[in-house]
Amino acid sequence: MNLEQQKKQARDLLRAIRSGNPDANSRLRQHHARWAASGEDAVRQLVSLHDAQFVLAREQGFASWPKLKAYAEPASHARHTRLFVADVVWLTDRVHGLLRTRASAGPAALEQIRQWHPRFADRSDEEIRRAPFTEEDARLVYAREHGFETWEDLASRVSLVASNPAAAITEPFLTAFAALQSGDAASFETLLRANPRLASERGTNGNTLLNLAVSLASKPGWNAGLSPIAALLTAGADVNDANDRGWTPLHAAAYANKTKIASLLLEHGAALDAEAHGAGGTPLIVALFWGHREVADLLGRRSAAPGNLRAAAGLGITALVDACFHPDGTLTPEACAARGFYRPHSGFPDWQPSSDPQEVLDEALVWACKSGRVSALERLVRAGANVNADPYRGTPLIWAAVCNRMETIAWLLDHGANINQKATFGGATHGQGITSLHMASQDGHLPVVQLLIERGADRSIREDLYQSTAEGTANYFGHHEVRDYLHSLGA
Repeated sequence: MNLEQQKKQARDLLRAIRSGNPDANSRLRQHHARWAASGEDAVRQLVSLHDAQFVLAREQGFASWPKLKAYAEPASHARHTRLFVADVVWLTDRVHGLLRTRASAGPAALEQIRQWHPRFADRSDEEIRRAPFTEEDARLVYAREHGFETWEDLASRVSLVASNPAAAITEPFLTAFAALQSGDAASFETLLRANPRLASERGTNGNTLLNLAVSLASKPGWNAGLSPIAALLTAGADVNDANDRGWTPLHAAAYANKTKIASLLLEHGAALDAEAHGAGGTPLIVALFWGHREVADLLGRRSAAPGNLRAAAGLGITALVDACFHPDGTLTPEACAARGFYRPHSGFPDWQPSSDPQEVLDEALVWACKSGRVSALERLVRAGANVNADPYRGTPLIWAAVCNRMETIAWLLDHGANINQKATFGGATHGQGITSLHMASQDGHLPVVQLLIERGADRSIREDLYQSTAEGTANYFGHHEVRDYLHSLGA
C-alpha cells in the first residue's frame, strides 16, 4: 500500500465533499457516523482532512487513519507482512498449520508466536511449546503479524480485497504475486521498479517475493524462466531471508530439485547451513529427504561433510558412511545427531527422532534408497538395517518406488524386501496401508509398475483409507497409461 497515494486520495475526497459531490457525500455519511445526519451546508463548511482520511481508512477495512498509516508504512523494526492470497479460508489453513506444528516447531515458528502474541513475548521456546495455545491464539498471531488488532479486522480486510478491485490495487505485494503466478515476468518487473520496497517486504508466514518466486518457478508450466528471480536479486532482495518456518529460497530450490535456480542463489550468497522445519534441516537435507540427487550433489559439493548417517547414506559417499561407525561396528554420536527435520510441510505428521541405533540405521537405508545410492545399501544392511522397516512414513521399497529408482528396487527385492508390504507414506489422511505398487501407480511411474508386477506385486491389495487398488489409484491421479496397463492384466 502506497501511503502517498492514500494521502492524495484523501485530499481529493475532501475537495469533492466540499464541492457538494453526491457520491463523495454519500461515502462520508456511510462511513463516518458523525456526519450521517448532517446537512450539506454543515458538511461543506466543517468537514476536515481528518474526516476524509477516516472515510478512506474505513473503506479500506481499517478502524482509523493511523491504523491504515501503520499498515502502509510499518515501523522500521517491524517485519513487513503482506497479504499475497486474499482468501480467508486459505489464511485459516495457515492458522491450523501453526496449531498442528507448534509442539515440534523450529525456532522460526516459535519466534513468530513470541513476536506477535503478547502473552508469549517473554516465554522461552520450551514454554511456548508447552503452554496452552488455542485457535484464537493462532488467529491473533496472524492478525497482529499482518498489522491488525484482531482476527476479525484481518478477515474483513481480506474479504474486502478479494471482492473489491480498487482495494486489491492498494496491495502491491498481492498484485506482484499474481503476476508471478501467471508467469508474467514483464508485469512483475514493472511493478518491482515502481515499488522497489517489494524486494524486501514479507508476505503471509514471512514469505518474501524471492522465496515465492523460487517456489513458483519450480512448478510445472512455469514459463517466465529465471528473470523474476534475477530481478529480485538485482533489486536487493536478501537471498537468505527465511520465512516463519526458517525456509529460505535455497530450501525451495532444493525441495523442487532445481539446480539452475540453486546455482543462481549460491552465486548471490545463499547460505548452505540455514535450518528449517527442525534441527539439521538445511537445503541439502531437504533435497535428500525427497531423493533429489541432482541438486543434492550440487549442494553436497559446496557443504561441509554432514556428520549424521542419513545424510551420508543419502549422498552415497562411502567414506562418510564409514565415518559414522566405531571400529566395533556401533554408531558414533554424530551419526544419530541433527535429525530433527521431518516435516517439509504440514502434511507429514509430527515425529520426534530418537537415538535408537536400529531407527538410525533403518532411516539411513530409506534415505539411500530415495536417492538411488545402491553402493551404500550393502554396508547399511550388513550393519543391521532392516529392508522392511518403516521408520517414518515409508519403507525403503516404497520410497524407491516413489523416487523412480529402478536399480534400487531390484536390489531391495533381491535382498528380501517384501514387495506386498502395507505401510505408510506422507500424510496420515492419504498414506495408510499402501504398497510400493500403489505409490508407483500414484506417481505414474510405468516402468516401476511393470518391474513390480514382474517381481510378484499383488494388484488386488487395497489400501486402508479408500479401499483402492493400484489400478484405482492410477485412475484417480490421472495416470491412464498405468491404469490401462494394470487393467490389461485381467482379473
